[in-house]
Amino acid sequence: MKFRVSRDVLADAVAWAARVLPSRPVVPVLSGLLLDAADGELCVSAFDYDVSAQARIDAHVAEPGQVLIPGKLLAEISRSLPAEDVEIVTEGQEAVLTCGSAEFGLITMPVEDFPTMPTMPPSIGAIGGGVFASAVGQVAPASSRDDTLPMLTGIRVDIDGDAVAMAATDRYRIAARDFVWRPVSPDASVSAMVPARVLVEVAKSLRGGEVSVALGDGVAGFESVGRSTTVRLLDEQFIDYRTRLTADWSIRADVRVAPFIDAIKRVALVAERNTAIRLSFTQSQVRIQAGGGDIGRGSEVVDCELRGDDIQIAFQSHYLLDGLAGVESEMARVNMQSPSRPALIQDIPGDAEPAFRYLVMSLRQSG
Repeated sequence: MKFRVSRDVLADAVAWAARVLPSRPVVPVLSGLLLDAADGELCVSAFDYDVSAQARIDAHVAEPGQVLIPGKLLAEISRSLPAEDVEIVTEGQEAVLTCGSAEFGLITMPVEDFPTMPTMPPSIGAIGGGVFASAVGQVAPASSRDDTLPMLTGIRVDIDGDAVAMAATDRYRIAARDFVWRPVSPDASVSAMVPARVLVEVAKSLRGGEVSVALGDGVAGFESVGRSTTVRLLDEQFIDYRTRLTADWSIRADVRVAPFIDAIKRVALVAERNTAIRLSFTQSQVRIQAGGGDIGRGSEVVDCELRGDDIQIAFQSHYLLDGLAGVESEMARVNMQSPSRPALIQDIPGDAEPAFRYLVMSLRQSG
């Protein structure tokens, strides 16, 4: 095998595929990146039996072939090379990489031991990369990192025609986002649980252009601008989150998102770990308070518009900030019932229904 490719293009493709490499592979070949050069194209592939990634880039291929190279090492070398074309040639058990005066001889692994890459399921629709990335970014923070409860580590995706709903929960908050897309079939109706960590990586890397979404045989696939990812789906079991996002909210506070977030971050500097941020809503302002222990205390006031009775309610600061960060409108609405009940944060999109909703548990206040 022998090919030549731009350093920047190679480094980008290798870094993108290498992100799915397992930190502790069950077999050594899973730590490798498969390079397949043919017909003026280089395909860089990674697979750990659950998640696959492929990046296709233009290359000058002198001799087609395949080689399996330790992936993380190749990623580190690629990004450190000078800004010149890279040539990779296989010589026996080595892949010789040259770039300018730099040369590396990398010991290869047996290509025949690399598992067969999964087939991309049939496409069921497409969405703009920006909308897709935004929706995933709003919902994913509410997913759990606890692998002992797989259901909570995923993002629920419900598709009904041109309407898509995403939701995630870790039992302490629920984040949900609705958006429209272009389905292949107008009467499409399907649900899936996709691992949140994979969706986050896909959303970060596929912002450009349009994202094609595929589902079938327990696998989800995402493809855009020469890059594709497949992932094994989780069990479809999930809570009935929609009923928990609807209630008769007797108290509503509208507040500008940016100054509210900035104030919470400042006041949280004196909040000890796992202690509450206290919000005191009155008719024209909300006072943010924290601390009072060994570190100190902080307080700041932000303007708001309140409908309903005055209320004091408390939250974990990072839970509160995750919800506010998902609001894309200038103003956020905080819906409340009582200090002991969860609150619902949503955007205020004018006359339309809110696309983003975030239910977060309140904390019991001492004293």
